[in-house]
Amino acid sequence: MGRTKLKPKLITVLKEGYSLNKFVSDLIAGIIVGIVALPLAIAFAIASGVKPEQGLYTAVVAGFIISCLSGSRVQIGGPTGAFIVIVYGI
Repeated sequence: MGRTKLKPKLITVLKEGYSLNKFVSDLIAGIIVGIVALPLAIAFAIASGVKPEQGLYTAVVAGFIISCLSGSRVQIGGPTGAFIVIVYGI
């Protein structure tokens, strides 16, 4: 069975070219995901007993990391409701 290496999306996109139309589409999608993810990150911070600002910082930093290291152009990364059970225990 052959092994394939994970190529981050950023490298793939830069190799194939990145048009202005794709940038505008990605920008709009990023704004929409941010509108949903930021309040959810604040709620997770409050639920885990830390300050809401810490949830915002974590969401922003994690968002950049996910964007750089994700493996697909159609992948969306961010906080999800299933994590509240895990975060609550920490």
